[in-house]
Amino acid sequence: MTALHANPLFTRLESAERVLVAGAGGGFDIYAGLPVALSLLHQGKQVQLANLSFSAVEGLPPESWLAPDVAAVTPDTAPHQAYFPERTLAQWLALHRYPSTVHAFSRVGVQPLRAAYRALIERYDIDAVVLVDGGTDILMRGDESGLGTPEEDLTSVAALAGIDGPERLIVSVGFGIDAYHGVSHGLVLENIAALERDGAYLGAFSVSRSTREGALFVDAVAHAQECTPDRPSIVNGSIAAAVQGSFGNVQFTSRTRGSELFVNPLMSLCFVFELEGVARRCLYLDRIEDTYLIRQVSTAIELFREEVSTRAPRRIPH
Repeated sequence: MTALHANPLFTRLESAERVLVAGAGGGFDIYAGLPVALSLLHQGKQVQLANLSFSAVEGLPPESWLAPDVAAVTPDTAPHQAYFPERTLAQWLALHRYPSTVHAFSRVGVQPLRAAYRALIERYDIDAVVLVDGGTDILMRGDESGLGTPEEDLTSVAALAGIDGPERLIVSVGFGIDAYHGVSHGLVLENIAALERDGAYLGAFSVSRSTREGALFVDAVAHAQECTPDRPSIVNGSIAAAVQGSFGNVQFTSRTRGSELFVNPLMSLCFVFELEGVARRCLYLDRIEDTYLIRQVSTAIELFREEVSTRAPRRIPH
């Protein structure tokens, strides 16, 4: 049992020596895991970074591939590609003299992604995996009024749920961001309460700019916005704005023009869960188990949604 003064995530990782921090949902999700990864590095642990990639990794040279569907991305990888979050993060890491390899998983279904995760875990002898979601749609059971964009998140959950051995945890950061994609955060809170009853919710902590890791996270997000001005991360931009004390309709990119944002301090909270507990509560995880393509995952979720009675949105009454 963790003491009140101790951080729930880092207490669970105290005995781990080699940790894999992975972005669950593609794009810039790995940036949401950067504060955790940096803290682990500062504690002297060996940390590997990975991300389900939206980049055009299929064209990478053979020497980049560690195994099918997992490539090692360095600061010099694919310099011709304008959008490559994994390379952009690798460049920032090198700039700050951190280990600068970021692994990119192909955007595939559960079976090949599980094989890719297993290859990475075996290669680095990983004893703990922290799966990070920028947002909260990773916590959706499947019967909510809106699921956000669950395909990549739950493919990652399903892939890791089938791997025994390492400690597997989920960190969700950016509460409220997925409202833009139809997620009811009243239902998110209901789901977290259910995970608490199951013993799978381990508590929460905030990313503060007064910490070394929080300040570096803000710097990394600003660097990514400079390197990818046409497609900056709305999720991490919102989290970084919240970490810096911004509030309300904070417009930091033209991508959100016409939308009203609600940046607020809750976006800097990191909610921590046991991955197996989140996997157990997903109502369609068995339906995506045998998928090989991400479009098969999408189809399975769509078919499930046609059969299920959805829960109405819940308004947070404050």
